[in-house]
Amino acid sequence: MKLLRHAQPDPNQLALQLDFFAAPLSPATQDAVPPEQTPATPSSPAPGQAAQGKRRIHLGQHHVDYALLRSKRRTIGFLISDEGLRVTAPKWVTLGEIENAIREKQRWIFTKLNERRERSARRLQPQMQWCDGATLPYLGQNITLRIRAGQATGIAYDESTRELTVALPAEAGEQQLKDRVQAWLQARAKETFALRLPLYAEKLGVHYQSFALSSATTQWGSCTADGRIRLNWRLMHFSLTLIDYVVAHELSHLREMNHSPRFWATVQSIFPEFETAKRALRESAPETLPIF
Repeated sequence: MKLLRHAQPDPNQLALQLDFFAAPLSPATQDAVPPEQTPATPSSPAPGQAAQGKRRIHLGQHHVDYALLRSKRRTIGFLISDEGLRVTAPKWVTLGEIENAIREKQRWIFTKLNERRERSARRLQPQMQWCDGATLPYLGQNITLRIRAGQATGIAYDESTRELTVALPAEAGEQQLKDRVQAWLQARAKETFALRLPLYAEKLGVHYQSFALSSATTQWGSCTADGRIRLNWRLMHFSLTLIDYVVAHELSHLREMNHSPRFWATVQSIFPEFETAKRALRESAPETLPIF
C-alpha cells in the first residue's frame, strides 16, 4: 500500500495521514536508549564506513547512518523513512551542532528506527488468503470468513461466533468474494461513523456539513473548512477507540484548521487518551491489511 509523506496540505483541508515519522522541530535531550532496543542501521556498508551519500555518527556502542540535507529552515529537523534517518538543518549550523542534536534526540531516533524495522518485517508476512476459514480484522479483532458456494447469494455476520458467512454462486471467483466483503465493511463503516460523529460533534460543540467514505491509500480522514468530513472505510479493521480518535481528530479541525498546540488541546478536550490512540494508529501497518 503506497504511503504519501511530505505532501503539502490544502489550506482548506486537513487530513490525517496514514504514516508520518517526523520529530518535533526543537529536539529535547533524551537518555540513551538501552542497547537491546537499538536497531541495526538500515544500510550495510563495510565495517566502520557509512553508506554512500550518508554520514555516520557513533552513539555509545552503536552507530547510525544519516543523510544530511541543508535548507533555509531555522531549526534542525529529523525524519525517519524507509531509507533511514534524514536530518535537515540550516546552512549556518555546524556539523558538530548537528551531531549534538542527534545525540540529544537519540532515544526518539532509535525508537522510530525500530518501528520502521518492525513495519518492514510485517510487510514480508503473507497476505490474507481469501478462502473458507481465513481471518479478517474487524473492529480490532479477527473474525472468521465462511464461504458457502452454490447457495443463494448473501452475507451475514454472527457476533456470537464472530463468523462472517458469504454465500456465492458456485462459479464465483475471488474478486466477487472480495467485493462482497468490502461492500459489507463499507456498510458497517457508514453505520459506525454516523453514530460516532454526532457524539463527538456534540461534545465539541461543532456542526459538520456532511460525511462520506474514503478509499484513500494515504489518509485515514480529512476535513474541509466548510465542514465536509471524509473517513476511510478501512478504519473498520481497527478498534472503536482508534475510530473515535480519527473522528475526534477531524471534528477538532472545525475549531482549528491546523495541527498547532491549540488543535491538540482541542482533541484532548473530547478524547483525553488521544496520545495512546495516535501512537497505536501510527504503529499499525496499513500494508498488512487485507487487499481488496
